[in-house]
Amino acid sequence: MWSAGLAAALALVTSLGVAGWGGTAASAARTGASAPTAGTKIPGAAHGLGQLSGLLPRKKLTLDSTIEVNLSKEYVRLPIYPGVAYAGTKHQEKVWYILEDASDQGAAEDLGVNFAPKLANIGISCAACVQTVHLINQSPSVNHFGPAPLSFAGAPNFKPTRIAVPGPDGFPLAKFQPGAVAGPGYSPFIRIAGSNTVYNAPIVAVGNKPFDVVHHTNTADRVIGIHLGRTPADSPSGSFSESWADLLFVKGFDGGQPIIYLSTDAGQPLTSVLERSTYVPALNDASCNGCDDFLGSARERLFGFINGQTGANNPQAQGFQHLAKDGSVSEDADQSNAKFINSLRFGGDLLNVFGDFPTLSSPRHADAYSPLWDAQLALWTPKAIKEGLNKRQTKENVVLNLAFSHPDLLTGVNPATGKPQPYGSVGVDINCAVIGYTAKAPRSPGPPNLPGSQFPPR
Repeated sequence: MWSAGLAAALALVTSLGVAGWGGTAASAARTGASAPTAGTKIPGAAHGLGQLSGLLPRKKLTLDSTIEVNLSKEYVRLPIYPGVAYAGTKHQEKVWYILEDASDQGAAEDLGVNFAPKLANIGISCAACVQTVHLINQSPSVNHFGPAPLSFAGAPNFKPTRIAVPGPDGFPLAKFQPGAVAGPGYSPFIRIAGSNTVYNAPIVAVGNKPFDVVHHTNTADRVIGIHLGRTPADSPSGSFSESWADLLFVKGFDGGQPIIYLSTDAGQPLTSVLERSTYVPALNDASCNGCDDFLGSARERLFGFINGQTGANNPQAQGFQHLAKDGSVSEDADQSNAKFINSLRFGGDLLNVFGDFPTLSSPRHADAYSPLWDAQLALWTPKAIKEGLNKRQTKENVVLNLAFSHPDLLTGVNPATGKPQPYGSVGVDINCAVIGYTAKAPRSPGPPNLPGSQFPPR
């Protein structure tokens, strides 16, 4: 699906058709998004997405180190930390990274990041999937209190121009090019020399001011604001040097509840374009395709839909064609562009369904969370579309049960040919750390799995 050849191969989607209502994304002047006023009609695609305005309450965060989530302006504000890449070479450069997940529970709790034990498996059969970094121990006179810089083996190249030209039916895209590409030695997953803990620490900017947060020539494609607190005087507390980045988050579902997450990296070119993330080829080999909760897996399942319904005013809208038609996929992420921000704020995202999530009641499911998602991609059949059964999905087990019991309605897709195939992994992986939820906490993946649909039973 998101593999390089899929854009052309999925021309089959056109023949399957798209059932949906018309509609356009909410428009506004290029002055920044704002909260809906009293009496404002919320577009239908935003129905079921929980809180849409103001700041997300901290009790709804899974990523505790988050500074704030602004739902009116569609950003998550995260601390950024200093580092250097390619130290001692002619390519040496300043870098800034974020912290999202850790494979060790103590480290996760201490740093206020998600606990993701599966990340301990990220290097299995893929040495390039995790880079070893070195912590630079500065003198007390240089660093009284603050993060020690890290020396990275590699960094992303943010200079390419992201291209996403919708096709006649939105998706497949007519033309695409990643806007950020991993340089030699780069992976967002790091292990500090001397430690076994694996961290999810994507680099989101390089160099120093000024940062390009409109066309993203030195920032990740989701960075829409950066503040560098070089001294305590530059920071709100007046006590510490506080630096942060505002990043465009993504909306989705887990356990029937709306969630938000941050997409930063992908193992395939087309995936990185759709996700506005860094193309990291090494991640394509991360352990392991289709093995989700089996021994040695670093991945968790994500459920996406190629040809769901479309329309900004359609509460059933979901999937790739919806994003291409209703989610401003061709535009650069720009905080000042209210039309762009609101197209995503009011439901124009892919609206993928996640598998295991940190708040699920069963430890077997909560501890199976990983930010590295193994995409299970679905095609609605002509029968499902004709009968109006291609509705928005929000629960993992409902999707699995539907694909198992009704392949006449929902099938998998072959990335090489674009043709239907048995439902399951398609070899597409995305680094998407969860941030929180916008209504109630997800507690269950849905109804019990149908007998014979999962092994071992879950």
